[in-house]
Parts: sequence; structure tokens; C-alpha cells
Amino acid sequence: MSTTPAPTPHTGLQVQHLRVSLPEGAQVLRDVSFQLDKGQTLGLVGESGCGKSMTALALMGLLPEGAQQSGEMCWGGQALHRLSEAEWCTWRGARLAMVFQEPMTALNPLHTIGHQIAEGLRLHHRLSRAEAETHALQWLERVHMPQAADRLRAYPHQLSGGQRQRVVLAMALACGPELLVADEPTTALDAHVQREVLDLMRDLVAQQGMSLLLISHDLAVMAQRVQQVAVMYAGEVVEMGPTEAVFAQPRHPYTQALMAARPRLGLARGTRLPVLPGRVPASTAQIPGCAFAPRCGRAQAGCHQQAPVMDDSPHRVRCWHPLEAA
Repeated sequence: MSTTPAPTPHTGLQVQHLRVSLPEGAQVLRDVSFQLDKGQTLGLVGESGCGKSMTALALMGLLPEGAQQSGEMCWGGQALHRLSEAEWCTWRGARLAMVFQEPMTALNPLHTIGHQIAEGLRLHHRLSRAEAETHALQWLERVHMPQAADRLRAYPHQLSGGQRQRVVLAMALACGPELLVADEPTTALDAHVQREVLDLMRDLVAQQGMSLLLISHDLAVMAQRVQQVAVMYAGEVVEMGPTEAVFAQPRHPYTQALMAARPRLGLARGTRLPVLPGRVPASTAQIPGCAFAPRCGRAQAGCHQQAPVMDDSPHRVRCWHPLEAA
């Protein structure tokens, strides 16, 4: 008599119907679902206020006090949404790590750079102070910090923005996490330093076999740096698929509008880029139908009355009237 084998647990990240509301009634995440395979890269893109950073905070167990969360988040079969705070402390930094958007607020101004990198190594790997500082120096060198040995004794305010971002990256990677969440990691950096930091992330993620969730509003960064893209709008994922497919033929009207508004080489001087009218609805707004309908040129009466659901195609879209992918 044959038996059906048990399903193999997913080895990467699975997020299913994640919803987050704040005490004042704001529904900041309304329905977020995606998956990220181990060793792969995924980008979250969308305007400010779409829920990208809140998704990252939920994945790290760092939601604001009083926030209510529902849905599922699993890494390698472990239900992250069921972890206690004590359990989160053993996961955060060791298996899941985050590079925050603004390094100056992510670093403690009262402690040296060496102390802050070594802290996670001492906590998770039980290294002595001397061993942890040795590893901290190695990581500063690995992220190409100039005069790395001298920087160990420096404080955050003594470093440039690019150097602080390298420190944050070294802190995140020092304990060898399996998943790296990078929230707008290059926003405050000039183009040259931005490219260097992104190259470092690419190389280190490839060398260590980690998964990368990259959050950015920069479509050019996404086009070059991730294998899959998930487009967020008003606390929902509205389109997701292979990066090449999403950029070549966006199916959701919101994605199409984002693509049309990006600067491109070859445009004649004085060419005006299309502007997407309106704004992302407030998180306190009641949305009976499609959240994008008030800004959408393809919207029909039914779009304002009933919310669409995500289809199950390889290039997924949440829209009643999408453009069909080739």
C-alpha cells in the first residue's frame, strides 16, 4: 500500500496574507503575499506610503508597539509570526538581518564602530571580546572600509554617510544570516558610493548563499539587482514576477505608470515625463474596491466596488483589467 509523502517544507521565505494595523486604526498592510527562495533575490518597489518598510519591520519582528498583525510569515518552515520576543532575539541578527534606510539612526552614537559590530558576534556566536573584535575588523575590511583598523575605535558621527552604510552592512552580515533585508540602503548616498554598496551586497550575498529582499523606489536599481520584483500599492502586492518580464511588459496599470514616469536615456531635451495623478490613499481610508481605481485610466464602475484578487500565473497581477503578458 503506497502512501503520499509529506510535503517538503519551503526552504526560503513565504509570506501569506500579511496584514498590519496600528492602534489609531491605520491599516498599513492590507494583503501582502510573496515568496523568496533560498539564495535568490527579490525587490519590493512602490511609492512612499505603500507599505514596503512596514513589511520589512514585520519580517524582523520590529513592528511598532500596539500594532496588530495577522497572516503568515515562514522561513525554512519556521513560523516567524509565532515567535516570542525571546525567540526573536535569537533569530534577529543570527538568521535574519536588516540593513536600515538611514545608517545614522541605526547606529548607537555612544558606542564605537568596533563595539557595535562585535556585539552581535559575542551574543550569537559566544565569542570573547578579543575574538569578536578580530572578526569585526575582518568584516570592515571585507566591506572595503578605508583604514579599517582605525575605524574600529571611531564613533558614527566621525564617519561619512557611505562609511556608516558600510558599517551597517558589516553588522548585518557578520553573523552569517540566511536572509538579508535591505530597506532603501543607498538612498542618502551619491551615485558612485551607491554602486559600490550595491556591488558589495551582491557579492557578499552570492558568496554566502543568502537570500536578499531589497526595498527601493529606484526602478533602475531593481532592474539590475534582483531576480524577482514585487510591486506594492496601498499595503498590497499588486504585481509580481521575474524582473525581466515585469519591466518588459508590466501588467498592472500602476506598474505601467511607474515605468512610464522613470527617466530614460535618449529622451530629447525638455521632454516631459508622464506624471501619475493623485496620491497613495491614506492608511486610514476605507477602500471598498481596487485601491488604485481612483488614479487608474482603465478603471470601470466595478473596480470601485469590489477588490481584485491576485491571479496564479507566473507573472502575477491583482487587477480586474490588466494588460495580458505575452
